[in-house]
Amino acid sequence: VDEYDISSDIDLGTIQLIRLYKERYLCFPEDAWFCNSIKVTCPNGDFYEFPFYRWISHFGTIEIQQGKGMILTNGTSPIIKEQRECELEAKRKTHSWKTYASGAPRCINVDNVLQLPPNDQFTFMKTVHFGYDLLSSDIGIKLKGYMDCKETWKDLNDIRRVFCLKRTANSDLVAELWKKDSFFGYQYLNGVNPVMIKKCQKIPENFPVTQDMVSSSLGSATNLQKEMQNGNLFLADYKILEGIPTNVINGEKQYLSAPLCLLWQSSYNEILPIAIQINQTPGEKNPIFLPSDPEWDWTLAKTWVRNAEFQVHEVITHLLHTHLFAEVFNMATTRNLPMGHPIYKLLIPHLRFTLEINTLARKQLIGSGGLFDQAVVTGNGGVPALMAKAMKSLAYSSLCLPDDLEDRGVQSVPNYYYRDDGIKIWNAMERYVSDIVHYYYESDEAVANDPELQVWVAEIFQEGFLSNKNSGIPSSFATRVEATKYLTMVIFACSAQHTAVNNGQFDFFAWMPNSPTTMRKPPPATKGTTTYQSFLETLPAVNTTATAMGTVAVLSFDPLDPRPVGCYRNSHFTEDAPKKFIQEFKEKISEISKHINERNEIMKLTYKYLDPNTMNCSVSI
Repeated sequence: VDEYDISSDIDLGTIQLIRLYKERYLCFPEDAWFCNSIKVTCPNGDFYEFPFYRWISHFGTIEIQQGKGMILTNGTSPIIKEQRECELEAKRKTHSWKTYASGAPRCINVDNVLQLPPNDQFTFMKTVHFGYDLLSSDIGIKLKGYMDCKETWKDLNDIRRVFCLKRTANSDLVAELWKKDSFFGYQYLNGVNPVMIKKCQKIPENFPVTQDMVSSSLGSATNLQKEMQNGNLFLADYKILEGIPTNVINGEKQYLSAPLCLLWQSSYNEILPIAIQINQTPGEKNPIFLPSDPEWDWTLAKTWVRNAEFQVHEVITHLLHTHLFAEVFNMATTRNLPMGHPIYKLLIPHLRFTLEINTLARKQLIGSGGLFDQAVVTGNGGVPALMAKAMKSLAYSSLCLPDDLEDRGVQSVPNYYYRDDGIKIWNAMERYVSDIVHYYYESDEAVANDPELQVWVAEIFQEGFLSNKNSGIPSSFATRVEATKYLTMVIFACSAQHTAVNNGQFDFFAWMPNSPTTMRKPPPATKGTTTYQSFLETLPAVNTTATAMGTVAVLSFDPLDPRPVGCYRNSHFTEDAPKKFIQEFKEKISEISKHINERNEIMKLTYKYLDPNTMNCSVSI
């Protein structure tokens, strides 16, 4: 902290901007400087704060607007307008768009993390810790000899030795429970992809399940039609996977299916699978598998569903709906909202480190020769094809939790902790966002007439959602209610939703048979042919398993330097009212966290993935 006395012969009046000059000193090389903020106390006692919280990594002049949030109006000072235009013009040069894959959201135009602007790169501590996690995971697997072994697992228990040094209470429980039908159904509610099932109001024509097939599951007191009328049947349909290109791993062709799974809410309030068809087109060579079938027939059918679940989760729910959309929000905010804009101040904590983690993902995870190519059936061309399909069918309601729950008809399903915790967090975020929006925008007209906000949402629609008018996603705002809902969606996607679909990956995926990344044999064409040995031969090979498990181990645990939601260390807002809103938000999510922890104390298999205390503000892992 440095203090300076600056003299002036005249009263400066209201101070709107501060200029910082960074100049070369003798022959010393340029050194980046991080400026938190500048505080000015005038002789008459007036106090001004100019928040910045950014690296200055070049020589030149920086202008910083006073901390009071401001939207452009007809009465805005020309000085402020010029400063904001210059700021955005400079940012648009450092943050330009490019197309990574046809049909996918556009991204920042860099090829590696070293090309990112300094303010978008990891901190030194996070870089070191992230690199250590990658290295230690890789070395551990190699030392055990698993990376060079392309053979079939000889026994399922051998898989436990891959990660004998890294375990969690939940990952151990998954290894015990994975074959149970009740746990299979539980994962649709509280696993890492808790957004898949929908209420089944009509059995699909291409999934000819009959009463005779499911009578042994439903019991004699009810029937298929009655359970459907009572709202107790649910469907998981993976049609989106049909026709997706598949990978070649270890020189072997890999296989992917597009299954349908019918689930039933029993009188014990369990969600149970009662029928599975592994491919979309019914026929003699595509039988409907049932719980009454031989053990390994039924186990393999469920495993095909879990493999499909892995692809949809990783590529759509996780990568597309959180990582890639968060990058679009980051880019549009940087390019169109100046630091003095209140919506910039609202969003900036939720955009931290997203550009670097996504740049790493495009290089090391889904890029050529990356981990998907090495271990996942949708590698080598499947990922962009699946993302493009998902973008065409995208709906705004799927990104807004209350709407999504209603659309899927799951508002009253018991023991749905993702829904229960998520809706509380959504409501708390919506209240916080609404307070901010209504404080800075006195009317709907003020929202509609904010040129910077309208350009921001329009660019997201164009570059991120590819101008898909059928999606229902707004390209402009007419009211404060519209803006509040959209901004809540942005913050929820970057924080709560990403945490829900990311942090449990090791818990649910470390035991490979529960969610295999690929399948080495095609689906069975007849019943009664699956054995324990053929089940093992269908699962990923030893080295493929090890690669996948090492990856989820790294991605499930956030490196050092986390920022829990509500923990806004950088004071971008300087007025009393927004500071009060932030404090109220923190208190509310603290109550939610307390409730979650109290519930988990009496549960063996805990649901902790929406605990605000461990929920990062942004997509940063």
